[in-house]
Amino acid sequence: MPHHFTQFERLTTEYDHVYISPHFDDAALSCGGAIARHIARHQRVLVVTACSATPPAGHSFSPFAQAMHTTWNLAPDQVVAERQREDVAALDCLGADGYLLNFLDAVYRLPERYASNDALFGAVAPDDPLRAELYDALRQITQRLPMAMVYAPLGVGNHVDHQLTHDLAAELAREGVIMAFYEDFPYAAGAGAVNDRLRQLSARGRDFVPSVLDIDATLARKISAIEAYASQIGMLFGDATTMARRVHDYAEDLRPDVGTYGERLWLMQR
Repeated sequence: MPHHFTQFERLTTEYDHVYISPHFDDAALSCGGAIARHIARHQRVLVVTACSATPPAGHSFSPFAQAMHTTWNLAPDQVVAERQREDVAALDCLGADGYLLNFLDAVYRLPERYASNDALFGAVAPDDPLRAELYDALRQITQRLPMAMVYAPLGVGNHVDHQLTHDLAAELAREGVIMAFYEDFPYAAGAGAVNDRLRQLSARGRDFVPSVLDIDATLARKISAIEAYASQIGMLFGDATTMARRVHDYAEDLRPDVGTYGERLWLMQR
């Protein structure tokens, strides 16, 4: 039975794969097939969710955050708890353990700065506290689990939390951590989105080579895990049927050398 941790001290040193997920649903959306494939091969997987903290009592939600709560059909005081419940169900479906870091989502962390979609998918605020806090946490995790392969977002779509997570993971890769970068779905399904991000990163001195994994045997489990994030389905896809079709179509577009459905990773060239 999968385990769900909130305390660093409870992590073992036995994981083969560690997935860094900026938010509750990102690992399942982007890598659910690969995670289920690892589990089927009797390998241990830990999903580390960065932005999982509950806003403090009396927190003033911005109009933008309130609009998101309405879209998710969740009351403000229930949002994080409900999303945590969804996450437990999704990771149980995949068979992975989960570890929650106690950092706030961008819309709660800097509500006046990240107060619109343009800001949320724009430049990272210079004074964003997540940069230092998350780097320290990820470095601590990778030191505790030195033999694990680590996976982090490529940052497709430019959500500020994804950008920050990518930048910090790239720093750790340069320090010697074994790292691969996954395509942020569903942003990656946008026309030219992955190539746009690769060009952006190349201009910063980061170049990557692709590797496509066969997920034929685990695509259905990935879709089932994504269904567990019920509050997010409407905003991201409209409905569950559309979600399943888009996940299926994107995986087929990434057809691996052997098999029909794939997920693509990017390895940073040194």
